[in-house]
Amino acid sequence: MINSSANRLDDRDVAVAAVRAGSDVVRTLYGRRLARIDKGDGDFATAADVAAEQAILDVIRAARPDDSVLGEESGRQGAADAARRWLVDPLCGTLNYAVGNMLVAVNVALRDGAAAVADPFSGEVFFTDGKAAWVRRGGDGDGDGEWSVTPLAPTPATSLVDVNLDPPFPSAPGFRAVDLLAHPRFVERFRPRVVSSTLALAWVAAGRRAAYVTDGGDLSGSVHFAAGIALCRAAGCVVTGIDGGPVGAGGRGLVAAADAETHDQLMSMIRG
Repeated sequence: MINSSANRLDDRDVAVAAVRAGSDVVRTLYGRRLARIDKGDGDFATAADVAAEQAILDVIRAARPDDSVLGEESGRQGAADAARRWLVDPLCGTLNYAVGNMLVAVNVALRDGAAAVADPFSGEVFFTDGKAAWVRRGGDGDGDGEWSVTPLAPTPATSLVDVNLDPPFPSAPGFRAVDLLAHPRFVERFRPRVVSSTLALAWVAAGRRAAYVTDGGDLSGSVHFAAGIALCRAAGCVVTGIDGGPVGAGGRGLVAAADAETHDQLMSMIRG
């Protein structure tokens, strides 16, 4: 799928190549004592975040030199008036990673286009061209060799719902995710999970989670969420804000559900 010449890559291939490059760095540096970069309010990055982002940017610059990029660690780069922008989260789940937990993701998305989410430790890459979505599995430790690609197929069968409990809580007191976990109908119908990484959004698209819920503002242009949202939409999930409206300008948070019934049930609890 990945061509040898960068200028022949389509956007989907660029996204896949970029997350694979970031994943290589994340795996290589895992378990080492890494310098931390304080961002304030308890948030931080590590040397792995910075190095993985650089590897991702190298891929995007080589393949799409005229596009701009918004990276979590390096900020905006490229022409301000560029028609296309890539959104890069090189290590989603930095706190998990820093304490030796492997539940992390590498996210790359072209705004309103192709996207990819990689699990650096399983070797899986979830990706979309903006119309359909797939997962790539297999290969050797470097992601090469024999591998397979299968379509993503969301299903609510697991009844597992991931809820993001990280602050801030802009919709409180009207809605707080922690309250959803204690809702009587929630615990009757679903089983809560807290992964602390947007890898959970890829799992909704893949049928491993019934839904994902988070508070927040407009997440469509977020480096953390854009790739996962693109995957869920392309896979056929129901994706809205926590108010039931579209995810986008003026939107609030995110509810990504495997099907309409699951989405309706969650919305009734959120509104209640």
